[in-house]
Amino acid sequence: MIIGGMIYLVMQALAELAVLYPVNGAFNMYICRFVDPSWGFACGWQYAISWLTVLPFEISAACNIIHYWDGSAGINNSAWIVPLLVALVAIQFFGVRGYGEVEFVLSIIKIIACVGFMILAIIIDCGGVPTDTRGYIGAQYWHAPWTGFLNGFQGFCTVFVTASFAYTGTELTGLAAAETANPKKEIPKASKQVVWRLAIFYIINLFLVGLIVPADSPLYSGEGSSSRHSPFVIAIQLAGIPVLPSIFNAVILISVMSVANSCTFGSTRTLQALAANGMGPNLFAYIDKKGRPVSVIVLQLLFGCLAFINLAPNGGDIFTWLLSLSGLSILFIYGSIALAHIRFRHAWAANGHSVDELPFKAAFGVWGSWVCLIINVLALIAQFYVALYPVGGPNLDPTTFFELYLAGPFLLFLYVIWKAYSWVVRPEDRPLYVKIRDIDIYTGMRDTQLAISGPDVPEEQRQAAIAEIRESEKKKSAKDYVMGVVGSVF
Repeated sequence: MIIGGMIYLVMQALAELAVLYPVNGAFNMYICRFVDPSWGFACGWQYAISWLTVLPFEISAACNIIHYWDGSAGINNSAWIVPLLVALVAIQFFGVRGYGEVEFVLSIIKIIACVGFMILAIIIDCGGVPTDTRGYIGAQYWHAPWTGFLNGFQGFCTVFVTASFAYTGTELTGLAAAETANPKKEIPKASKQVVWRLAIFYIINLFLVGLIVPADSPLYSGEGSSSRHSPFVIAIQLAGIPVLPSIFNAVILISVMSVANSCTFGSTRTLQALAANGMGPNLFAYIDKKGRPVSVIVLQLLFGCLAFINLAPNGGDIFTWLLSLSGLSILFIYGSIALAHIRFRHAWAANGHSVDELPFKAAFGVWGSWVCLIINVLALIAQFYVALYPVGGPNLDPTTFFELYLAGPFLLFLYVIWKAYSWVVRPEDRPLYVKIRDIDIYTGMRDTQLAISGPDVPEEQRQAAIAEIRESEKKKSAKDYVMGVVGSVF
């Protein structure tokens, strides 16, 4: 819930920036402009590499999920890896529209499954399933001998990274801004839906799982496919319901492929934007007539082929180190987006502009971004502690530390590399950060916004535009709020 609140705050900040600056690269470019180019370079490349490395992992996970069904026994994983890779690459060749349409279909399936599970979980908890010998469960798994915090404070600190990784992909709304026909309408709409997605499909579902599945269930560590260890599948198995576990396993497979689809979109757009801004090879900047970053899509395919590594006996060790590059990266990204929003607001005010001019304003303003930044810093500190003193040990072990915290040193390495390069080649990027008075708030601004907040706009014209904005933001009735909620949810 803590990380969910942080996600909502960062999405509000990102929506405000994306509506005002629907530029290629979105939040990576915001970090470069409002914080520091070197820090933006480091965050952008780490973000792209994290998606590149997560893709083969998700493909391997999909293969493992397929092995839930007995009919897949004896079939080599390469028989599943190849068609999955081809399908993912094919989607990317349809551009942002292909990504959006596929996600739309997959999301409908996931929503139906989540809503269905919530109804089923309530029935199971109330003892309404004839095949469930436990009868009425209520909240008994929240009382002794069970505990709300497994492994105490260390366990609590461990969950921050896991929760952040689960929410990864929410920020892709910002990346799509440059390819969206009407970002002023669509980006705020998508960001407002985040709160309902978090509440309904994350928090409520996990709350219900906590009610009907004991934390020490032996099914968590049973033999077989990892999807057998999914709490959703376990909840259905404990209730003794036939067939339904297989159906939900198929939904889990769809969810994994949805993440893989996000991997291809996130990495290709980020790398293309970095290259287009002189922070990557020129080859990656190429876009064909239909707006597709073809060369980066090919690179993504090559990284996807790393899924074949898992066929080797020591493939798991290699994947552990690859994933260690991505585990923490999203915390750095979310914290940097919040910091960019804070510094943008300062630069906006320093140039004589008011918040009333903004076409979309973050719900909690700059204070929400401060809270978001603090949560991310605390989460990074908690993970640093866990890396030194992991649950179950070994304590102060270098191998364990870098497995859990490699993304931190890697980010600093990227930062130093670009700062050293800038010192020689790009003298304007030498300072440790961009001073508020030097921040460029006009380049890349939406054309319609330039007519309101441009550097040469007369004060009378600006005040007239502000009056129009205020008129469009008249107080809503209770009915309007209810219809807005219904529209956001469905």
